[in-house]
Amino acid sequence: MRPDLPTGTVSFVFTDIEGSTKLLHELGAEGYAEALAEHRRLIREACARHGGVEVDTQGDASFFAFPTAPGALAAAEEMTEALASGRIQVRVGLHTGTPLHTDEGYVGGDIHRAARLAAAGHGGQVLVSSSTAGLLDLELEDLGQHRLKDLSAPERIFQLGDAEFPPLKTLHQTNLPVPSTPFVGREKELADVCALLMRHDIRLLTLTGPGGTGKTRLAAQAAGSASDGFPDGVWWVPLDTIRDPALVLESAALAMGVKRALSAHVGDKRVLILFDCFERVVEGAFSVAGLLASCPNLKILVTSRERLRLTGEHEYTVHPFAHEEAVGFFSARARAAKHEFEPDEAVSEICRRLDDLPLALELAAARVKVLSTRQLLERGLPISSRGPRDLPDRQRTLRATMEWSYELLTQEEQRVFRRLAVFAGGCTLETAEEVTEADLDTLHSLVDKSLLRHSNERYSMLETIREYALEQLEDSDEADETWERLGRELVALAEAEGAPMFFDRQESAFARLEPEHANTRAVVEWALLHGRNDVVARLFSALEEVWVAQGHQREVAGWIKAAVAGCDEIPVELAVGALGAAAEVAEVTGDVTRATALYEEAVARGASNDDVDPFWEAASLVQLSRIALGERDVQRARAIAERSLELRVARDLPRARALAWLGEIALREDDLVTAEQFLEEALHADEPRHAANDASYCEALGEVARRRGDDERAEKLFHDALRAAVTLRNHAVAADCLEGLALLAKARGHTRRAARCWASGQVLRAVVDAAPSRPRAIGDLPEPVGIGRVETTLEEAVSYALGEPDA
Repeated sequence: MRPDLPTGTVSFVFTDIEGSTKLLHELGAEGYAEALAEHRRLIREACARHGGVEVDTQGDASFFAFPTAPGALAAAEEMTEALASGRIQVRVGLHTGTPLHTDEGYVGGDIHRAARLAAAGHGGQVLVSSSTAGLLDLELEDLGQHRLKDLSAPERIFQLGDAEFPPLKTLHQTNLPVPSTPFVGREKELADVCALLMRHDIRLLTLTGPGGTGKTRLAAQAAGSASDGFPDGVWWVPLDTIRDPALVLESAALAMGVKRALSAHVGDKRVLILFDCFERVVEGAFSVAGLLASCPNLKILVTSRERLRLTGEHEYTVHPFAHEEAVGFFSARARAAKHEFEPDEAVSEICRRLDDLPLALELAAARVKVLSTRQLLERGLPISSRGPRDLPDRQRTLRATMEWSYELLTQEEQRVFRRLAVFAGGCTLETAEEVTEADLDTLHSLVDKSLLRHSNERYSMLETIREYALEQLEDSDEADETWERLGRELVALAEAEGAPMFFDRQESAFARLEPEHANTRAVVEWALLHGRNDVVARLFSALEEVWVAQGHQREVAGWIKAAVAGCDEIPVELAVGALGAAAEVAEVTGDVTRATALYEEAVARGASNDDVDPFWEAASLVQLSRIALGERDVQRARAIAERSLELRVARDLPRARALAWLGEIALREDDLVTAEQFLEEALHADEPRHAANDASYCEALGEVARRRGDDERAEKLFHDALRAAVTLRNHAVAADCLEGLALLAKARGHTRRAARCWASGQVLRAVVDAAPSRPRAIGDLPEPVGIGRVETTLEEAVSYALGEPDA
C-alpha cells in the first residue's frame, strides 16, 4: 500500500481538460504539449500547497486525494484561478467518501463518483458533491438535484462561486433504473455500444446474448452515457412482465407517461428508447419498425436473446466477461458482501467454472459472507448439473447456478423464495408478508444473497431468477394457496382504491395501483388457466375505471369473456358490477354492440334479484342511455334515462347522475330551459357528492349559459369546472371546458385565444382517448400562436385558459 495516501474519510479532486481535441488541433502537437505540461505544473503545485496527494494522472485527467474537504476546495479554487487566463480550461469535481485502501490504490464507488462529477461540468467550473459540501464552512451555489451518467440516484450538486455556465451534462427526462451496485468492467463494450448509438446510419441497435451476460446493465449504462445525443429524453421500457406482443408500444407509452399515440408524441424529437428483454415478445418487432418509420430522429436500443430480424437492425453480441474482468467483477461484488474480502487463487477457478457469466458470479460472490473461496469450490459449483439439453450451454450453467444457490438456502428461505415468484411486478414489504408469510429477516437475507432486490420500497426478482422460482413453486404443494393469497390481496387493494370513488382521488390511487398491474396480469393469467373466473370478475368490478384511466383498456378487453363467465360463480351483486365494468371496457374500446348486451344483462340480473343493490341497475341504465344518444336515438336515450331516474326515486337512490344525463339529452335537442333545470337539480342534489361528477355538471351548465348568450356566467362556470378538473386530473372535462372557452373567445373576436384553447382541448382529449361530451364545431381559425408549443399538459392548458384574454 502507498503510505502517503490519506485513509479514512478522503476528499477526491478530479480534473479534466475541456475541448482537448480542439485545442490539440489549434495549438499543434508541440504547442499543446507545452500547454499541457504547464497546466499539470499549476495543478500539482496548488494541490501540494493544500495537502493533496497525486493518485494518478492519465492524458488530460488528474486525480488527487486530500485528508480534508476544505483543503481540496482551496486547491480547486487556486488551480482554476491560475488557469483562468490560459488556453487550457479544466473542469473540476470534488467528492468525499471512505474508500477501500488496497495495494493498487483506492477502490470503491467514491472514485467513480468524483470522476463523473467532473465530467458533468464545463471549463473553469468547480462542482462539489453534497457529501463534500456538508464538510465545508462556506456558502456554495446550489445547482439542484441531478443524476450523473453512472445512473446513480439523483443528488444535490453545488458549485464554487456564482459564475454562470451552461447546464450540467447530467441525465434528464429519463426513467433509467438506478443500479444497486457500481458498473464494473465492460469498458470496451461500453465504448463500442456508445459509439454505435452515435452513428447516424444506425437507428436500431440490438444487444443479443444468452441470459445472465449482463445485457440490460450494459444497455442502461450506454444509454446514460450517450444521453447528450438525445436531448428529448432517454427512456427504459421493461418487457419482462408482458407476454402479448401487441403491448410493446403500449408499454413504451406508459413508461414515458404518454396516453396518446406514441408516434405522434415522439414525432421528430431526438429520443432514445431502450426496450429490455424483447425476446419474450419478439413478434412485436413489427410495431417497432413502424415506430421508427414514423419518427425520423428516434433511436431504439434493444436487449434480447435473439435479434428482431428487422431491416436496418444492427446486432451487437454481448459475450460473458473476459476472464480478467470476471475476476475483478467477482472481487468487487464479494467486497460489497464482505468488506475485508481479499481475492486468492481460488477466485480465478470459481470464475472459470462459472463460465465468467455476470449473474452467476454475482450469485456466487454473495456467498463469501458464509463460505470461503475454497469452500465455494468444494461445495460444488454448477459445472455438471445442467438444464434442458436444447438450451445453450451458458443458459444451462446459469440454471445450474440458481439451483446451487437455492440449495444453499435454509428451508424457510426456500419457502419464501418460491412464493415470491408470484410477484411479476415486485411487491411492498407488507404485501410480501401477507402473501408469502415472510418476515423481514428472511427477506433481508434473500436480498443479501442477490436472489431478491430492493429499490424504491419494493422487492423484486430478476426475471431469470423468478422463472426458476416459479418452477420450484409449481413443483411444491404451495402454488394454489400462494396464488390465492395474491389474488385476495389484489382484490382487497382494488376494492379499497378502485371504484366507486377512484376519480375523486386519482393521483393517490394511481400511486398504489399502477405498480401492481403486472401482478394483476399474472393473477388473471393464473385464474384463466385454473378456471377461476370469479377472481377475474372481482378484479374487473373493482378496477375497470382504473384500467381505463391508466390506458390498459385494450389489454383488459381480452379478459371480458372470463369476467362474464365468472358471473355465475359469484354473488349476484358482484356479478352485476362485473358485467357493468366489462361493458364499459367494451364501450371505450369501440365494441358498442358487446357493451350494449353486457349492460342489458346487468340490468336484467339486477331487476330479477331483490338482494342486488338497485344502484347497479340504475347505473347501467344511464350507460345504455349514453350509447343510445351516441347512436343518435334521442327518444330511446331519454326513455332509458327516465327509467333510471324513476328507479332512483322509488328506491331512494342518488339521482344526480340520471338528472344530469337527462339535462345532457335536453341540451343535445337545444332545449335550454329543460337542460338547465335538470343540471341545476343534479348539481345541488342533497346526496353524497362526487367531485368528478360535479365538475362535469358545472361544465354542462356553462354550455347552457353560452348558448343562451350569457357569456359572463358561461365563462365563470367553465373556469370553475377547469379548476376542479386540474385537481382531479380529469382530462376529458378539461377538454370540454377548453372547447367551450374557445367558442366564447371566438364570439368575442379573440380568435388567436380561441385557436389556442381549441387546440389544447384536442391534445388533452387525445391523451385519454376521450370523445367530446357533445358535438361542437368552431369553424375556421388562424393557426395558434406558437403551434409547436400548444399546451400539452393539463396544468399548462388550464393556466392559459384562466389567464387574461389576448387579441
